[in-house]
Amino acid sequence: MRLQAAEWFARDVPVAEIARTPRVSTNAGYVWRRRWRAGGRAALRSKGPGGSVCRLDRGRLDRLAQALEQGPARTASPRTNGGHWLG
Repeated sequence: MRLQAAEWFARDVPVAEIARTPRVSTNAGYVWRRRWRAGGRAALRSKGPGGSVCRLDRGRLDRLAQALEQGPARTASPRTNGGHWLG
């Protein structure tokens, strides 16, 4: 979608018109246009997934997967009652 927006920016299509397309907010349109003006089409290419890197080691990831598979009733803590929060 960002690369399509680059073509629209090159044709001077207004951001408000681009934002009428599904999956594009007005805010995203202005951010993309600012990036496009600063670095062209290459500036709009994906930089990969965002977010932080997972800090769990393999063993902890495996235990988490098992707990999720068991569901809330099987992994209830002393502060819960069958999956219901006691607060």
